[in-house]
Amino acid sequence: MVTAALRLDSADTAIYASVLTKSLSEALPPEYVTVERERSMSDRMRGRPGEVSRVEVRLGDQVMTLAVKNGRPVAEICREVRGVVLSRQSVPIQQWASALASALMDHAKSSAQAAEALRRLVIGS
Repeated sequence: MVTAALRLDSADTAIYASVLTKSLSEALPPEYVTVERERSMSDRMRGRPGEVSRVEVRLGDQVMTLAVKNGRPVAEICREVRGVVLSRQSVPIQQWASALASALMDHAKSSAQAAEALRRLVIGS
């Protein structure tokens, strides 16, 4: 169910990144999710947040990044210890979503807060 929730709308990268950002930002504590946005002049003038250009999720020593470059998704899974990247792997978006789901489930086993966040992500409330 977690993987299915994370794969929702993956065909349209911009929509997928926006939905994923909103879902993860609402479900996980702020220190777990970092969102970067690109704001056009029009966005700035109208006070809009802009389009999501990059989402980074940190769970333990795993850092999972989904970026939108030239309208295409770029997904990476990294192992990082004390700020040093030990490995970096570019993966297809489906593999990234599966790895994120697995990492969320593993993290939920050791944290009641993460378990509640995972529940909210899956059922959408």
